[in-house]
This record gives sequence, C-alpha cells and structure tokens, in this order.
Amino acid sequence: MQPAAVKAPVVDEGSKGRSALPQRFDSIEQLDDFLTRPSDALVEDLERLDGDIMLLGVGGKMGPTLAKLARNAAPSKRIIGVARFSEAGLRERLEGWGVETISADLLDEAQVSSLPKVKNVVYMAGRKFGSSDNQALTWAMNVHSPAIVASAFRESRIVAFSTGNIYPLVDVMHQGALETTPPGPRGEYAQSCLGRERMFEYFSDKYGTPGRLFRLNYAIDLRYGVLHDLASRVKAGTPIDLSLMGNVNVIWQGDANAQALRCLLHCTTPTSPINISGPETLSVRWLAEELGARMDVKPNLVGAESQTAWLTNTAEAAKLFGYPEVPLGAMLDWVADWVARDQLSFNKPTKYEVRDGGF
Repeated sequence: MQPAAVKAPVVDEGSKGRSALPQRFDSIEQLDDFLTRPSDALVEDLERLDGDIMLLGVGGKMGPTLAKLARNAAPSKRIIGVARFSEAGLRERLEGWGVETISADLLDEAQVSSLPKVKNVVYMAGRKFGSSDNQALTWAMNVHSPAIVASAFRESRIVAFSTGNIYPLVDVMHQGALETTPPGPRGEYAQSCLGRERMFEYFSDKYGTPGRLFRLNYAIDLRYGVLHDLASRVKAGTPIDLSLMGNVNVIWQGDANAQALRCLLHCTTPTSPINISGPETLSVRWLAEELGARMDVKPNLVGAESQTAWLTNTAEAAKLFGYPEVPLGAMLDWVADWVARDQLSFNKPTKYEVRDGGF
C-alpha cells in the first residue's frame, strides 16, 4: 500500500474558496494559510457584527490562527491580541499579519482594566497541562482571571473558551452530553474550568453582559491534537490503550476558530453554553486503524473500550453554523501524511485518554 506521505500536493479545483481542500500541506506556511482562510459565512457574519474584536490569551495553540482568521475575515475592524508574549517571535508575527498586540498579565486587575474597551471579546486564556503540579495557579488562571475580565468588560460581548471536560463521562451510545446535561467535572482542572464558566455566568447575570461559553472538544491541527497523538503512536508502535478512552469527538481547528468568531453574533443574556466539535462519535480503534492504513503501519492496540467517554452533542452548533467545512476523512489524510513525513510537532499531547482529570 502506498503511504500518504508520497502523495502530490493537489488541490480539489471543483470547489472555490474556503471549501477547496488540499490533499496535503508541504509547509507550515501552507497549513497556516489554509487554517486562516475565511469562509463566506464568516465574512458575512463579521460584516454584520458591530465593533472591533479583542482576543485575550492569543498566545495559546489556537490563538495565532484565530487572530489571523479574524484579520482576514474582517479587514475593516481592529483585531487586537493580548497575551504575555513569552514565545519568541509571536508578537512580531501577529503584527506582521496586521493584528495589533498588547502585552498584559490577565491576572493583574490594573492591566486588564487599562485594555481598550472593545465591543467584542474572545477569552482564550487558561491553564490545563501541568495543572496537577500547581493547582493554585490553575485555579487563579481559570477562575480569578475570568472574574477580572468579566467585570472589566461588562459592556462587551464575551465568547469564553471552555471545555467538554466539565461534563461527566457519558454512555458512548447516547450521542454525547447536551448543553443541558448537569456538570460532573473530574479533577481540579475540570472543576476550575467549571469555575471559569461560573464567573462569566455571574457577571453576565449581574451586568447583563451578552456571552457564550464555548465548550470545545478537541480541535485538530496537524501539529497537535488527538489525531496527531494517535498517528504518532501508530508510527512509533506505541501501545494505544483503548480501555482509557475508546471514543472521542474532533473538529478541524479552522472550523472551531470560525465558530468561535461567529458566536459573537449569537451571544445570549445571560451567557449560555454551546458545544463545539465534529458531529461524529468516533471510535479510537477505528481512527488508529485508518491512520495506520494511510501510513502502512499496523497500530498496536491494547485493551477493550469502556462504555463511557467524554463526548458532546453538537446539534445546537450545527443548527447555527451548519456542519464543519473540513470532513473527517480529509483530517485523517492530512495528519497521516504530516506525521509520516516527520513534520513539525508542538509536542503538546492532548491527554485525551485521561479519565480521572489529572492533567
């Protein structure tokens, strides 16, 4: 079987714009260009949206591409990225794309209060990995900072990133947790994420601040994500224990970014949750086998699947935004090819398989 790594970089010319899907990416620049190419629907929504856009916590894995996507989709608006900018070169790269940058510590009330009071805020800051080593910092970043921001930006719309980890594990046959499913966070990370939501809920109710709680399950970039983790393990022959987490939801990062921005037009008062991911409940066994077939490697699968997993039902998001533009098959092709060719990895495992919430 011919591995995906030798496929030529062909683009499907039968469609136009954002929906034209490449068969592979030969460079990081090509990947980022595709991730930040706006759909017509996103452009139209941001044209209808009044006011400029500020991204708080722009320095994370998704922040830079979300900022550039917003810049490309809304050329007439100010797009402002706020972070501590500890990563060398990130600030210069954002400014090169036309994104304004401000260095600020989101745990410092004075610094947050001094930020421009724009109409639209996307809150992306948070702490997950390594949280078990410093629980106090995790709670400060995930609860105290949101309280500061929610108070300071009480006159804005706020789309706040959250996670499906705030839900309990659910039966894999029941199509995932709904927004109305009572929370059941496992571990202090998930508990602190629920605390983040509660802060935005409290201040939204107190001040009438419109918002959305963006409960995202597993964005896929070729450099990180559940599919990258699985493909890397398949290639290395590392055992994949299906008993830990046998089913997942995933969504292309470009689609997740676009839906985060589009949520600014669908804020509620008080704020309310919305589940964001792909529509399928995916078998980890099947994903590993599909990636292995593309790389001509047999996956090392061990254990038997549990009847429960962290899964969300995204029917509400699909009603607002339609189905994600990038299908699962394309993600599998791209990730298998990228990993097979030893392309750049962020070396940030998702830890999707952790069941006790200890990140």
